[in-house]
Amino acid sequence: MKLSRFISGHLEPILQEWELFARSLPIPGAAISKAELRDHAKQMLETIVRDMDVIENAAQRKKKSTTGVSEITGKETAAATHGSLRQQIGFTLPQLTAEFRAMRASVLRLWMAQVSVTTKTATDDILRFNEAIDQALQESAIRYSQQSDRTRNTFLAILSHDLRSPLSTMTMAGALLSRPSATSASTVQIGARVARSAATMTTMVNDLLEFARTQLGGHMPISPALGDLGEICKTAVEDASAAHPQCKFELSTTGEMIGDFDAARLAQLFSNLLNNAAQYRTDDQPVTITACGDADTAVVQVKNFGRQIPEASLKSIFDPLVQLAISDDHKAPNATSIGLGLFIAREIASAHGGTIGAESSLESGTIFTVRLPRVSLNDRGNGG
Repeated sequence: MKLSRFISGHLEPILQEWELFARSLPIPGAAISKAELRDHAKQMLETIVRDMDVIENAAQRKKKSTTGVSEITGKETAAATHGSLRQQIGFTLPQLTAEFRAMRASVLRLWMAQVSVTTKTATDDILRFNEAIDQALQESAIRYSQQSDRTRNTFLAILSHDLRSPLSTMTMAGALLSRPSATSASTVQIGARVARSAATMTTMVNDLLEFARTQLGGHMPISPALGDLGEICKTAVEDASAAHPQCKFELSTTGEMIGDFDAARLAQLFSNLLNNAAQYRTDDQPVTITACGDADTAVVQVKNFGRQIPEASLKSIFDPLVQLAISDDHKAPNATSIGLGLFIAREIASAHGGTIGAESSLESGTIFTVRLPRVSLNDRGNGG
């Protein structure tokens, strides 16, 4: 049986193996759906089959193998779109290329099990298949790299923009304080503005440092110790209130609050969630944080009312360098985040052996839920 015909007749077994391999890759964040795991795999296989069935002479084959090796020609292809989407949901470039390696191996293994004798036709089929899948891999990798470049450039642009505002405030404050006419009352007001600007910049720098740490060293380090989750939440509220004095924060706690926590890290996690909620809230309702603990688990929820977050944004909301979108085409006008706060929050929750998720609706508001074990992972491993 010709290889192209075999692929067309056995798409589902091939796609199942593709899905299983993609699911085995360690991708951070929320669980990836079946549709996302199979993303464009069927369309890529159908494109490969069509390419294999095109009759080519030796000159055409040589031209195809030596030209256009660093660009995508023609209209947007399924493979190119696949590369872009894989970058957006957190796949690394080695993981992307591994998917194509696994597809190649799966197709050839399944087909060779039905081929009793290797003929020249079979050899030609393998060569054409390899050429076609290499073309798909090339298109996917190019688009992945282009998407990465856009993400990096956007990040740098946002960082420059977000730093400019507090720096301008502090520069203006310095100019006002240097005037002989500055009064005590105006000095107090200017000092408060400087403090808020410094708090904003400190948050951004801390997020950058934590992001760099996770990229260089993998997991976020934590030092759990016996602590009170209620007090940790209170510290986070105080930090967020300093950065957003016009926002009302409400804290409530119930149940068991004592557990093994890295207090500084969790305060950072909850501060990031509160700062995010304060940016996207409506002016007439407070941001609430509730903590509830039982024998094994502590659950902390941060809630604000505002515009609903689209489902597509919720799927990538914890990815690094992603700014929260409150509609399908723009972010909040007063957002001052380079998109690392929620990523850092996820890393801290994961380091504690916990999880973090988000949901959003017009009726219930936007809710971030953090679930944490009250006993550290090391203690549980020792039977404590």
